[in-house]
Amino acid sequence: MIVRSFDELENTERHVRAASGTWESKRIVLARERVGFSLHETVLYAGTETSMWYAHHVEAVVCTAGEAELTDLETGRSYTIVPGTMYLLDGHERHTLKVKRDFRCLCVFNPPVTGREDHDENGVYPLLTEPGRAAGDDV
Repeated sequence: MIVRSFDELENTERHVRAASGTWESKRIVLARERVGFSLHETVLYAGTETSMWYAHHVEAVVCTAGEAELTDLETGRSYTIVPGTMYLLDGHERHTLKVKRDFRCLCVFNPPVTGREDHDENGVYPLLTEPGRAAGDDV
């Protein structure tokens, strides 16, 4: 059994800040836990816009605080995301989040991330694995 608090992750290797300066994320469960998914608490900052494309991952997001406009760049359709709203990127959709109020969310990734990922120039997380392990071999 693993029990972790968000506070204990503060300023550790599990507390990742984006090079872009638009978000930070506490990586609560990672690939090294070998449970088949990763779980993060992420905050995207008010007044920022982040374009993402999880080409290698499926992501589910639940908003717990704040407000953002989610735009599906494949269709052009936009959605207002507020607390209690979930979105699932089950088709690897390219998307943008325009943050109106600091946007706090819980995110689940499959395959799990290692904690070292940051978005590249295309908004993609690379498919990293734990040393000595193959992608998808986390369970």
